[in-house]
Amino acid sequence: MSTELIEQQLADIQQKLNFISEEMQEYRARQRELQEFKNDFTLIAKDVFQAASEELEEVGNHFDTADILHLFKKLLRNVRNLNKMLDQMESAQDLFRDAGPLGKIVFDELLHKLDEMDKRGYFDFLHEAGKLVDQVVTSFSHEDVRLLRENVVSILLTVKTITQPEMLALTNNAVGFFKKMNADVRENVSFFELLKILRDPQTRRGIVFMLEFVRKMASSNGGTTQGHITSSNLLTKGE
Repeated sequence: MSTELIEQQLADIQQKLNFISEEMQEYRARQRELQEFKNDFTLIAKDVFQAASEELEEVGNHFDTADILHLFKKLLRNVRNLNKMLDQMESAQDLFRDAGPLGKIVFDELLHKLDEMDKRGYFDFLHEAGKLVDQVVTSFSHEDVRLLRENVVSILLTVKTITQPEMLALTNNAVGFFKKMNADVRENVSFFELLKILRDPQTRRGIVFMLEFVRKMASSNGGTTQGHITSSNLLTKGE
């Protein structure tokens, strides 16, 4: 055999030996790591087992196998109820999944309505109304509120009377007449001019009406009715 062939074979053998040596080193490293893991796991398992033993020993003082048997029987008796509960949970999950898009639509609609209310001034109105309520509360004392509570019925009856159609029509006529009245009264009016005005039947009717109104007011407040003006006769007479 030639020298070159022998050297080539020796090189191949050396290469294989190096590969086997590297594999053996890796195998020893893995074995060492596995042994370390085994040792660590043994220590952890020992601690866990000791802790579990202590816990079970503490539970064992209050533990009875009859309790587990009773629980197992109870589970068997309520299998149908458990299945029904699980079905309801699945139905609720399906409902939540289906209601998700609907809830988003409702939420978007709510935001749209709130934005529209904000543009129309609802929130500004509520803000000012809150200030109004605060001002009313700070402006009236407890005694004022008590008097208001005691007289609220009378106030409401007065408001009801004022808001009757007859009273509203009378008020409207009086306001309209006042707007249309164009009376130019001089500063110096003679007695004879006053007598001339009093000769007007409409003037006398107005004076009698005012006197009758005052008499009625005094009579309703406890005044006497003696010597009153017979307005029914005066109002029906002419001059």
